Amino acid sequence: MTRDKALGLLEEFTKSDGLRKHALAVEAAMRAYARKLGEDEDYWGVVGLLHDFDWEIHPTLPEHPVKGAEILRERGVDEAIVLDVVSHGIDTGVPRDTPLRKVLFAVDELTGFILAVAVVRPSRSLNDLEAKSVIKKMKDKSFAAAVSREDVKEGAEALGVELSEHVQFVIEAMRPIGAQLGLEG
Repeated sequence: MTRDKALGLLEEFTKSDGLRKHALAVEAAMRAYARKLGEDEDYWGVVGLLHDFDWEIHPTLPEHPVKGAEILRERGVDEAIVLDVVSHGIDTGVPRDTPLRKVLFAVDELTGFILAVAVVRPSRSLNDLEAKSVIKKMKDKSFAAAVSREDVKEGAEALGVELSEHVQFVIEAMRPIGAQLGLEG
């Protein structure tokens, strides 16, 4: 599947600007990790774009992402992509047993949290955001309360990296698309 086709699916099913920005942020993080790990950047990016494409029509677990998988299959999306997308869900039966699946889980909640932190900063930019600021905000349970701090920590652990290193890597992956995310400062 091409990026254009994945973006088309995302835009067809996702009307929320915030959710589209989240998908772009996850795509950027997935592509960066693919480069770092010597994997297929385009494939990883497509999975990142599609991971939450069905959230607006299936906003509860376990419907998301399992019901979204049915749509992808109906559209003729390769089964490998479908299973990789489904792997980020909770109790889907699809294990997080590959580097791609571990990374998708590790960046999903984190990108959303980074976006939330950047928006409330005076600069409204990713350019001056550092991991220590994000980690400090994680301690404030009322800030971006819907983001699972446990998932963020578990994701870094699954990758075998320190939380601060993982957070900084994802921030840097998102910086080049800051303008698309509304965070140009």
